[in-house]
Amino acid sequence: MSTCIITSDTSINHLTGDGHPERPERITAITEKLKKRKDLIWEKPRKFDPIILKKAHDETYIDMIQKSFPKEGLKLLDDDTLISPGSEKAIMDAVGCVIQAIEGVENKKFKNAFVPVRPPGHHAEKNKAMGFCIYNNCAVGAHYLIEKFKYKKIAIWDPDIHQGNGHQSIFWDNKNVLYLSTHQYPFYPGTGSEDEKGNYNNIFNIPLPAGTTSGEYLKAHDRIIKRLIEFEPEFLLISMGFDMHKDDGLGQFRLESKDFYEITKRILAATDKFTRGKVVSVLEGGYDLNALAESANEHVNALIEFN
Repeated sequence: MSTCIITSDTSINHLTGDGHPERPERITAITEKLKKRKDLIWEKPRKFDPIILKKAHDETYIDMIQKSFPKEGLKLLDDDTLISPGSEKAIMDAVGCVIQAIEGVENKKFKNAFVPVRPPGHHAEKNKAMGFCIYNNCAVGAHYLIEKFKYKKIAIWDPDIHQGNGHQSIFWDNKNVLYLSTHQYPFYPGTGSEDEKGNYNNIFNIPLPAGTTSGEYLKAHDRIIKRLIEFEPEFLLISMGFDMHKDDGLGQFRLESKDFYEITKRILAATDKFTRGKVVSVLEGGYDLNALAESANEHVNALIEFN
C-alpha cells in the first residue's frame, strides 16, 4: 500500500481576494510539486451525509453558513475569513476529502493519506468562522471516526504556528480525543496556554516564543511524542500547518523544509504500534508558496516511509 493524496479541484474556486494570504495558489503549489512524483495514489472527494457536520458544529451555524454564500463577489464572515460563490462547493469537498481519506485507510485501499484542501479548518469553532476557517475539517473527521468506526482514542496533532482554538473548543469535553498543539505564543488566536487542559486532561498545549529554532522546536516535539505514547492513540489525525517555516510571513519560527520530514517521521515512529499506521493528514496553514510546496513534499516523504 502507498500514500494517497486526496484533493479537490473546487479548492481553487474558494476565492479570498487580492493580497489575501490564504489563496488558491496554495493548493496548486502543493499539487504541482507532488504530481512530479510516481509513488503516490491520487483520489477525489466522496459524497457524505452532511449530518456528520452537526457533530462538530451547531445546526444554527451550519444553516447560517449555507445561507451566506454570495451570488457574486466576496463576503466577510469575520475580519479575515471571506467566502465567494465557489466557496460553497469547496468547503463541502474539503470535508469530503477527509471522509474519503478515512474510508480509504479503514478499507485498506492505501496506508495513509495527505489531504491538501482549502479552506483550512482548525480555527473554526462550533458556532463561529474565524482565521480563514469555516468548517473544522479535522474535527468532522474525528467525529466520523467515532460515529462510524467506534474509535475510543483519536489523537489530533496540530503543529501549525497558530493554536487550533477550534479543535480545542470542540473537543474540550470529549475524553475520546486528545488534542496536542505546538504554537507561537502569545499570538493569534490568543488561546493555547499550558493551563488549558480540557475537562479530561485531553488538551496538551506547548506555547513557544517567536524566533523558535529547529533545535528548540524538536525539544518541544519530544514532549508531544511523550504525551502521545501515554495516550496510545488508535488513529492519528494531523492538522498539518507549514507556517512554522522560516520563510513564512505569518509567523516567526525558524524551521526549514527538511524539518517537516523529521517531525512527521518521529510522530509516526512513536505512534505506529498503536495506530498500526492509520494516519490522515489535513492541510492547515503555510503561506509562502515555495516553502509550502517543499515542506509538504518532505511531510509526504515521511508518510511514504511508513507504508
